Amino acid sequence: MGVKKLFIFDLDGTLADAYGAIERSINFTLKRLGLPLVTYQEVKRKVGRGDRLFMKSFFSAKDMEKALKIYKPHHAKALLKYTRLRPYAKKLLYTLKREKKFLAIASNRPYYYTNIILKALGIKKYFDIVLCADQINSLKPNPKILYTIIKKLGVSKEETVYTGDMDIDMETASRAKVNAIFITGGSSALNSVKKYKNKKVIHSLTEIKIESPI
Repeated sequence: MGVKKLFIFDLDGTLADAYGAIERSINFTLKRLGLPLVTYQEVKRKVGRGDRLFMKSFFSAKDMEKALKIYKPHHAKALLKYTRLRPYAKKLLYTLKREKKFLAIASNRPYYYTNIILKALGIKKYFDIVLCADQINSLKPNPKILYTIIKKLGVSKEETVYTGDMDIDMETASRAKVNAIFITGGSSALNSVKKYKNKKVIHSLTEIKIESPI
């Protein structure tokens, strides 16, 4: 597959675990609106496709604006308190940077929240580019987010690998024609990505190799 110069990562479920923060914010909002609470697993399954689609899973159109006004400030604080790095994440980023690799984030999460997470976890300094769907008005699995990063950093698709925890991450990589790594333990089950051929499956970030990640 060749040596990779650019390592692009999804954030939620891939490098960071913010599910606890999301679940707390959703249930806080539901409770304030007098609606039934939801489970952690239900929240985990529905993240990753953009904030609007995520909120539509739990709130009707008539409640949406009220829900957002409650959810947004609560979530900004919850992220600071409950978000954690996945094991080995910081060491991997440090090692990749030491080896002069380009690093980037490609996330469907709005930049405002992404920035909160990266700063709170102390990993923003490792990334050459942090790009979110709301900055380019294009949600994954549209490959525009990967194309934009690749072009800005002046590398080729063959020199790029994208790591994510969801089926839409694998679809994004497939459409962009870049190699992909699927990490288990996030929002999508392994059987949901079996159809994607040009990928490696890992169960821990320790399995990502510097020179031959695929």
